[in-house]
Parts: sequence; structure tokens; C-alpha cells
Amino acid sequence: METDSLTAETLRELRTARPYPAVSLTMPTHRREPENAQDAVRLRNLLAEAERRIDSSPEASRQDRIDLHRQLERAVAEIDPRHTQDGLVLYATTADHQVWNLAREVPERVVLSDTFLTRNLVAAKAQARPYWVLAVAADRASLWGGTGQTLHEHEADGFPAEAEGPDWDVQREERVGDQPSTFSDEDTRRFLRTVDTALGTVLAADPRPLFLVGLAQAVSLLQEVGTGQAAGKAVATVLKGGLTDGPDRLLLQELTPAMAEFARHESDRVGSALDAARSRRAFAAGLDEVWEAVCEGRAEMVAVEEHFQRTVRLTDGHLTPLDDGSTGGWEDGVREDIVDELVETALDKGAEVVFLPDEQLSAHERIAAVLRY
Repeated sequence: METDSLTAETLRELRTARPYPAVSLTMPTHRREPENAQDAVRLRNLLAEAERRIDSSPEASRQDRIDLHRQLERAVAEIDPRHTQDGLVLYATTADHQVWNLAREVPERVVLSDTFLTRNLVAAKAQARPYWVLAVAADRASLWGGTGQTLHEHEADGFPAEAEGPDWDVQREERVGDQPSTFSDEDTRRFLRTVDTALGTVLAADPRPLFLVGLAQAVSLLQEVGTGQAAGKAVATVLKGGLTDGPDRLLLQELTPAMAEFARHESDRVGSALDAARSRRAFAAGLDEVWEAVCEGRAEMVAVEEHFQRTVRLTDGHLTPLDDGSTGGWEDGVREDIVDELVETALDKGAEVVFLPDEQLSAHERIAAVLRY
């Protein structure tokens, strides 16, 4: 699975308490040859470490150990080196397993607990900036979920939706430039209301920036008849018809200018928010200050550079950088992914988290926050 599959419901399920030991295994991976040749060796070594720790756990019965070994073997068998990205997260219990490919580097780690380690998934999804694309016509609407330059059709929650009506092909008319007469038809208005309602349900369950794609007539009618769930929440509109069937590459091609403009607006918005926070002294900068504000629930917005990572020792709620060659493990309080932990904590406490290009926060030690008080 990839980060686009991490819905709020999935995250709640992953965080559910499980019989000990639930295994979380994370490791960095590589997208291309020849670097990815080392991934198999690293995974084999990490798997051996996981099995050693399972076998030495006094709380795991003999049958538990057998079942966990079997689930880990099945998980490893599912890994396709051709589709690896920057990080791998593997979960296993005695009953099941999951494999996640992330577009974010993660540390090499094995954790045995009564819950799964989710911070890397949460941070990867936040960094990926997932979005929705609604492609709409008078007789059909499709919904697409995207992260970066990857787009997949969402085939659930009432999508794709098709209207019952005349026999002519509205999308064909759009492609050749004709004006479909059904835009004034009550059946079309009713159909677009159902699309708007279905989209509202999706956005409520998984809020993301929304891009609308369609002819001006379809978009305008959706705005007119809908409740505002669709058109009212769109961050950009692309006036192009004939794309409700995709394909994904053409949708991405048409979306590229709008997505770039939205990214610029977001960067400006975050910069203005940080400047305003500094003026009213509701501002934190640097890992230590932001960590403290996040843990206390005082952060309203956290801005962090995309590739900012830091290894620290976490002791009594305080962070000590480990840039001096000091060593230690998870049990000693060492956090190689403290930024991911900070991101997850911030989101759990209701803060907005925004990833910015590298060097954009260099004056603030690569991470900053707008404070509530």
C-alpha cells in the first residue's frame, strides 16, 4: 500500500491496541538501480533481527512466534523491488500483516509493542500533500486521488457516477466542441446534485485540496445546483472537457499549471502566517521550541522543510541532538525520526502541518510554528 491509502479510518485501525507483540519494521529503500541492490540485504538482516527479538520475548508463546514468523515471511514475499520508493514500513501480528511503500525516508528499526508505529506513515502522507480531482460532465463524474505526480481513480463512495438519460454521448460532444443540450435538463441538475453530495461525503472523511476539471457549463451548473461541497471547496478549476475517463497522464498534464499555482499560493500563505506570528510574538522556531509547543498543544500551524530530519535523544520530554556520534537505541530514548513524531503529534492535536521546499526556512532552523497563544 501507498500513502494515498492512509485514510482516517485506516489510521484508527492501525492504532488499535493488539496482543503483544505487534511488530513494526521500518527501513529506507531506493527507487532505482544500482542503489536498490542493497535493499534486499538490509531487509534480510532486519528481518533476522525481528525474528531474534520475537524468539527472545518472554511474552510470546511458541505458537505466537510461529505465527509471527509466518506473517513476516508473507509480508516480505509481497514486496516488489520494482515499486519501492524511499521508505518501507511493514506491520505484522499473529493474524495478519501489511506492507507500505512511502515516498519519504524512514530509519531502520524494529519495534515490538501492543500497537503499530504509525508516525512515519502519517508524516509521509502529510509531506505528499494528497489531493482530489473531480472530473465532471453532464452525464458522468469521476473522482481521482493524487499524491505528487501519481493519480489513481477512486472507485468507491458513489464514484464513478453516471447519469441515466439521453442516448447521445455528451463527452464525445465536449471533445469535438459541441454544446450538450442536457446542461439545461432537470435530470442533469439532479445528477450533479448527487455528485456534489457524494463528494461532500468523501471530503468529510478525507479532507484534501480539490481540483475541478470540466467544461465551463458543467462546472457552473455544479456550482449552481450543489450545496457548495464540490465547487465551493475547490482550490482551482481547469476548464477542459472529455476527461471523466482519464487517463491519469492526461489529467495530470492538464492539472500541472493549476497545481503549480496552488503550491505558490500555499507557500505565500504560510510565509505570511509566519511573519504575522512573529509580529504578534506567537511564533516558535527550531526543533526544540516547536517540539515543546506541539506537545503542549499550542501550535496552530507547523511549517517544516521537506527533507529536514534530525536524530535526538528524548529524555523527560526534552530533546538532545545526537550530532556528536553518540549512539543508542529506541529503548534508550533515541529518535531517528523525531520530525515524523512531531508531525504526527501536531496533527493529532489539531494543528495544520505544511511541508515547504528545502532552504525556505533556513532562517528558522528549518522548522517553525504559528502558536495559538
